[in-house]
Amino acid sequence: MTTLPDSLPQAADLYGDIERTPATGWRDYLPGLSVAVLATLAAASLADRYGAPLTLLALLIGLAMNFLSADRRLTPGLTLASRELLRWAIVLVGARITLAQIIALGPQSLIAVVAIVALTLGAGVLAARALGFSSAFGTLSGGAVAICGASAAMALSATLSERRLRQAELTLVLVGTSTMSSAALVLYPAVCELFGLNDLQAGFVLGASIHDVAQTLGAGYAFSPAAGETATIVKLARVALLAPVLALVALAFPAPLKISGGKRAAPLLPWFVAGFFVVAGINSTGIIPVAVSGLAADASSWMLAVSVAATAIRSPLGEILKAGPKPLLVGVVASLTSLSAALAFALLAL
Repeated sequence: MTTLPDSLPQAADLYGDIERTPATGWRDYLPGLSVAVLATLAAASLADRYGAPLTLLALLIGLAMNFLSADRRLTPGLTLASRELLRWAIVLVGARITLAQIIALGPQSLIAVVAIVALTLGAGVLAARALGFSSAFGTLSGGAVAICGASAAMALSATLSERRLRQAELTLVLVGTSTMSSAALVLYPAVCELFGLNDLQAGFVLGASIHDVAQTLGAGYAFSPAAGETATIVKLARVALLAPVLALVALAFPAPLKISGGKRAAPLLPWFVAGFFVVAGINSTGIIPVAVSGLAADASSWMLAVSVAATAIRSPLGEILKAGPKPLLVGVVASLTSLSAALAFALLAL
């Protein structure tokens, strides 16, 4: 698998395969964690004063502090906040959700999620070919948009191998996907408002179209708590599709799976996805007291906000200007396909 330069910050690395959480002492985590927490506290103060969504303000403040990503002393804590806190926040979101809500989505919605992922992946390939790029680059770009952003891109790059993808192409997809996902967090809830979508429709659209998990949850709960719950379920269904997509890509691009340095491939089902469903299952039984469930939900909201702030601080926004617009058009086409398909299903079927 290709490796990234140490100077390039990353975000939303759910699987830990873009970069490892730095193996340092607990004191080394404090500077970055403190910055992310202080950004979130500032966002909370503004949210209380103006009634704006906490996660949205955490994103905006984090983006305003993006220049801090150059300070290597903050890297361990920001990495911890943007990855581990996000994973545990997803697990605790299960305390807000019951299996009845998951079942309530119905097989029609789950089939729609599969169809949207397939359409988005196909759009990426077709756009890449039309713009003069390889099918492998289109698969990488479309798959990153369709499933779970940077983590999906890294897993796909391992499957496609270095013989088909250059380092620059992988880096560009990672940068472009992170940037488009951050933009989607701000723009997609406004699109849902523009079309007059209800909570269920908006939650489906946001969960089925936004690239990274952190931005999906942030946008969902920024729209409404009910929309956030639906967006979480839909998004995690997309994440669970990574394994079958990798299998299909391996069949379409036959080659030995080579993982350098003895690194493992992405798991079939991430532990945080399994944990989410376990917590939701336990919550469905009613044995968790309401007070405990509420405390877990509040903790999830705060952890998510801190993670979003850390993700925004670490987003490589400056790198996107160095590549030129043409390769990024593949991701844009895939993103618009995903959003359009999700909107069409929500308006016609929900």
